[in-house]
Amino acid sequence: MSVDETRRFEKILAFHAAPTLLGEKCGSLLTPSVREYDLAGGAAMIEQKHYGSEIGVRTVSRCAERKLLYVYHRRLLAEALEAEGVRDFLAEQGYLRSYGIEECLDRLCARLSQSEFPHEIGIFLGYPLEDVKGFIRNCGQRCKLCGVWKVYGDVERAKELFERYEQCRIRLCGELASGKELCACVA
Repeated sequence: MSVDETRRFEKILAFHAAPTLLGEKCGSLLTPSVREYDLAGGAAMIEQKHYGSEIGVRTVSRCAERKLLYVYHRRLLAEALEAEGVRDFLAEQGYLRSYGIEECLDRLCARLSQSEFPHEIGIFLGYPLEDVKGFIRNCGQRCKLCGVWKVYGDVERAKELFERYEQCRIRLCGELASGKELCACVA
């Protein structure tokens, strides 16, 4: 990737995945255009641990125009998958209880490639289990609060997280705007 391509990719990565890159959230989802960004080059930079050893990426094709990039924080994702009730919930969605992180991600990516969107992705994005279940049960309707995700449970906790995530975005995008390289901001 050229320097300009790298900077462009890093800007969207910082904007959409700042909380994950800064260790506040287990995963983030981006849907960049394949025509506008060198997604293979960007994913390769992440896979080569350019942004630290805790950050991983999975690329999923859903259409010709865009790809889904799931950027994740390995330690935080492992913790999210082991949270109380999560394994039982994922088992209901076809994930074996014996799956490790990589096998869970393989299953998620396979489900993302299908026509029906797998709403269990909320777990992989760090959403509380009660909110993921509430979204599924209510078909995305009747939430208490709509922000980074639709909240069906603890509104005050969600508001705190929404604000923390926004502060991560402001900080990281600001550091890039001031000329810093993304790898220096997240390492």
